[in-house]
Amino acid sequence: MSAEADELAPPMANGEVVFDEPWQGRTFGMARAMAEAGFFTWDEFRAHLIAAIARWENANLAAGAAVYQYYVHFQVALEELLAQKGLIGCASLHDRTETLRARPVGHDHAHDHEH
Repeated sequence: MSAEADELAPPMANGEVVFDEPWQGRTFGMARAMAEAGFFTWDEFRAHLIAAIARWENANLAAGAAVYQYYVHFQVALEELLAQKGLIGCASLHDRTETLRARPVGHDHAHDHEH
């Protein structure tokens, strides 16, 4: 597998982007919103995504040890771009990630409503 167009496109079903977990949709939405707000261009983001996928491929494909996960690479690319642009420091990003990771599942869904 190489960093071809199909790898750069998010997982789709019936012409719509699909997410397996809530964090994936949030990460995707954050990247799109930041690009639309002018923090970076979508082409800049794509370049980081291509590089993240290529690094993963170089490290994992020969060994066959890891499973390709699009949104993991997407998040890595976004984090690297934000750090490069000076929008967030690596230490701040790590601390925030750990804080969010420590929250229990469903922490923000203690209310009744239909989804």
